[in-house]
Amino acid sequence: MTVKFAILGAGRIGQVHARAVTATPGATLVAIADPMADAAKKVAVAYGCGIRSIDEIAASDDVDAVAICTPTNTHADLIEHFAKAGKAVFCEKPVDLSLERVKTCLKTVEDQGGTLMVGFQRRFDPDFMALKKTIEDGRIGNVEMITLTSRDPGPPPYDYIKVSGGIFRDMTIHDFDVARWLLGEEVETVQAAASVLTDEKIGKLGDYDSINVILTTASGRQCTITNTRRATYGYDQRIEVHGSKGSVSVENHREANIEIADSTGYTRPPLMNFFMSRYVNAYANEIAAFVDAIANGSPTPTTGHDGMMALALADAALKSVAKGCVVKVSDVVESP
Repeated sequence: MTVKFAILGAGRIGQVHARAVTATPGATLVAIADPMADAAKKVAVAYGCGIRSIDEIAASDDVDAVAICTPTNTHADLIEHFAKAGKAVFCEKPVDLSLERVKTCLKTVEDQGGTLMVGFQRRFDPDFMALKKTIEDGRIGNVEMITLTSRDPGPPPYDYIKVSGGIFRDMTIHDFDVARWLLGEEVETVQAAASVLTDEKIGKLGDYDSINVILTTASGRQCTITNTRRATYGYDQRIEVHGSKGSVSVENHREANIEIADSTGYTRPPLMNFFMSRYVNAYANEIAAFVDAIANGSPTPTTGHDGMMALALADAALKSVAKGCVVKVSDVVESP
C-alpha cells in the first residue's frame, strides 16, 4: 500500500515534512496547499507534487492522509474538517491552545472513527528511542527520577511569541510529552517557577524565558524540566533517567563527534544550533511511523490524547506559576 499525502502549509515545518514524506518508503506526496503562492510553488517544484486548495484536497480521491503544518489557531478546525472527509491526519503540536477546544476536536475525530497523530518528534529521535528501550528492557530497574534539559540558543521572533501560547505551551510541551513517555505513569502534580531573565520584551509580551518544572506521579516518580530561551553555547538537549539499578542518559549532538587535544587543552566542536538539524532523523522516523500505522490499521504512536495531556501539563504549570503552589493535573483536565 502506498499512502498518498497532502501537506497543508508550505512554511519551514511543512518543508521538513515534505522531505520526510518523499523519503519514506510506502508514501508519496500528491499535493501542497498554502495561501502564499510562492511558498506552495517552491514545495511543488522541489518535491514534484501538485498545488491544490484545502477544500480540493479534502475532496480528492487520491489523497489518503494530510499533514497539518499551518498556524496553531487553524489546527483544530482542520483536524475536524479532514476527519470528516475520511483522511488520516497528522498534525503538528499543539491541537489547540484551549484544552476545551482540544477535547471537542478529539471527540469529533472519535465520532468519525478517524486516525489522528500529533507531532511530538522527540519520541522518534534514535537516541531517545534507545534510552526508552533501555528502560523497557529493565537495565536500570524501576524509573525513579528524570531530568530533562532543553535550552534554545535564542528566542523565536516576537510576533511568534505573541501567538504561541507562551513558553509552556510552545517549548516545554515537548518536554511534557517526553516526560509522560518516559515516566510510564500519568503525572499527578505540577510545580513550576518562571522568570524573565534573557529579554525584557518577552516579559512585556506576557511570557517567560526561563522556567523549571517538577512533575510527580502517584507512585512518587519525579521529573525535573529546565528550559531557557538563551543558551549561548548552542541547542542543549539532554536527558538523564535514574532508576533503582542504575541510570541512562542522552548527551548533546555536536557538529562533529570528535575531541581535539593540544597545548591549549581538550576541545570539542560546538553543539548543533537548530532544532531541525538536531532532530532531522526524528522527523523522518515520525512520518514513517504514521505511514506504518495507516498501512497496518494500527494505533498511531502519538495520539490526540497525548496532545491533550501535554497541553494539560502546560496549563497546570501556568497555574502553578500564577498561584505559587502545587497544582493537581486532574483539576486542570476536569475543569470546565
